[in-house]
Parts: sequence; C-alpha cells; structure tokens
Amino acid sequence: MEFTIGQIAGMLGGEVKGDPSAKINMLAKIQDAKPGQIAFLSNPKYEQFIYSTQASVVIVKKDFVPKKEITPSLILVEDPYLSFTALLEQYHKMINFQKSGIEQPSFIGESSVTGENIYRGAFSYIGANAKIGNNVKIYPHVFIGDNVTIDDNTILHSGVKLYSGTKVGKNCVIHSGTVIGSDGFGFAPQADGSYKSIPQLGNVIIEDNVAIGGNTVIDCATMFGDSTIIRQGVKLDNLIQIAHNVEIGKNTVIAAQSGVSGSTKVGESCIIGGQVGIAGHLVIANRTGIGAQSGISKANVEGQQLFGSPAFELSKWLRSYTVFRKLPDVLDRLGDLEKKVKKINESTSAPSN
Repeated sequence: MEFTIGQIAGMLGGEVKGDPSAKINMLAKIQDAKPGQIAFLSNPKYEQFIYSTQASVVIVKKDFVPKKEITPSLILVEDPYLSFTALLEQYHKMINFQKSGIEQPSFIGESSVTGENIYRGAFSYIGANAKIGNNVKIYPHVFIGDNVTIDDNTILHSGVKLYSGTKVGKNCVIHSGTVIGSDGFGFAPQADGSYKSIPQLGNVIIEDNVAIGGNTVIDCATMFGDSTIIRQGVKLDNLIQIAHNVEIGKNTVIAAQSGVSGSTKVGESCIIGGQVGIAGHLVIANRTGIGAQSGISKANVEGQQLFGSPAFELSKWLRSYTVFRKLPDVLDRLGDLEKKVKKINESTSAPSN
C-alpha cells in the first residue's frame, strides 16, 4: 500500500513542506527510517535524528524550525505524536480489514445471518441464530456460539471463543485465546465438604470500541437475564480475569494479570495497573487510579489514587513506605538505647561503698 505525502497530509490536516508527490509505503522510528518511510518528531531529545534520518517525510510540530539543513520533507501538524498515532490506527485497520470472503472449511448454523464484506477464516464456527454485522473479520479457529450478536467493524482474532448469548458491539478488537461468556466461579459448599456447581445462565455484553488482549477471560452473569458488562471504550490487556456480574465503566483501562471478582462495579475512566486484585461486591468510583500489584478490599471515593495490599490512598502509602524503609535503622537505634538504659540502670542500682 502506497500513499503520497500529500494524501497523508490531507488525512492529518497538516501542511506539506517539501515534495507532496513522493510515495510512502511504511511507518518507522525516526532513527531507523529508510527511504519511502514516514517518521515523526515529538520529543525534543530525538531532534538530532531529523538531521540524519533517511525517512522520506517526518511529521513535526507546526512551529518546528530546523537548526541546520534536513533531507526529508515535513508534514506540519498541531501534535506530531497524535498524528502519527492516527496513522498507525489507519494502517492497522487497512491490514486487519483487507481480508474478505469465506475460507473452507468453515461452518455457519441455522438461521444465522452475516453482513456485507465479512471474512470467515478456515475452521471458524458460527452457531445457530447468530447475527454478524458488516465488515466483521472472523479469523481461523474462532468459535461463535448460538444467539451471539456481533456488530459492524469488529475483529475476532484466531482462537477467540464467544459462548452462547454473547453480545459484541461495533469497532471492537478481541485478540487470540480470549474466552467470553464462560461460567462464573459459582460453587455451593455441601455438608460433606464437597462443592456443587451453581448453573451460570446469564451472558456477557461488550459495548462499542472495546479492545481485549490475548488470553483474557470474561465470565457470564449467574442469573438468566443478567449480564457481565464491559462498557464502551474499555481497554483490557492480556491475561485478565473478569468474573460474573462485573461491570467495567466506559473508558477504563486495565493492565495485564489483573482480576476483578464477582459483582464488582468498576467506574468510568479508571486506570488499573498490572496484577491488581479487586475483591467482590465492591463499587470502585470513577477516575480511580490503582497501582500495580495492589489489593482492593473496600469501596473508595471518586478520583482517588490507591496503592498497596491492602490498598489505601497513595500519598499516605508513600509516607508509610518512607517509615517502613527506616525500620531497620530505627530497630538498631532502639537496640542502642536499650543498652544505654540498661547501663544507666545498672550504675544507679549498684551499691555505694
């Protein structure tokens, strides 16, 4: 795929300084770029590379003034980083959405319908009564159960499993190995010490513009008619566990190896670090930030920054950690004081001659 510098500038709303007809076929880092590639300069510490780069064009800020002669053409924009990110998104879409048609063998069940420009990879399976929207891309070995709904422009990468009743919105990306709609962890203890499985009858709803990393698992709700819900704009990393009846608020991001226990409601625009564990039946307020490896055992107030296990407010945790780091020295000083006090007591209690 090739585009002219002028076409790229038009996409970004930028101004070309140089040759707008030159062809570009790849994106690259400014220090590694070759002819025919486009790079960007956002961080001033990388400015040195614009004078030696072999890139055909570099995206720069509108007010950029080179300190010496440069070879590449320039595209002048308000924010080079955001503009380059937009290009990456467009390139990613072109790569992932270029496939179409139906590979064999593949299977589609009775009464299921698919939209236009769909791609169904080899060994993919679609159950009965499924509804698949336009421009959906279903890569090989994807399993889609009965009564599943997938809206337009969604990508399911190889090996994704959607259990029956799952609903996926528009413009979602679900990466390989992810399982959506599996049974929640529901077991009732019995008198003899064994556990009896509690049927899990609900479903999972994934709203629009959600991205889910590889090998993440989202459990269905327990009761029929209830849902585990991932709201619009949520971004989930790899290896995340979302339990039954959980709700993740819109535009929240969760890093790898985190887990959210059953019936917890996570608010909007939260940022949750890696390996965070959140207990069940909690409400995590909007705009909460949670540091990596934190353990959340109680509800919080909006906008709090939490850290530690059990977690508490970040500024207090930092003060506590400062004290904790000093404990060995404090222990040594206490030992010295004990020795001094002991000597004083011995001297004052000794009989006089």
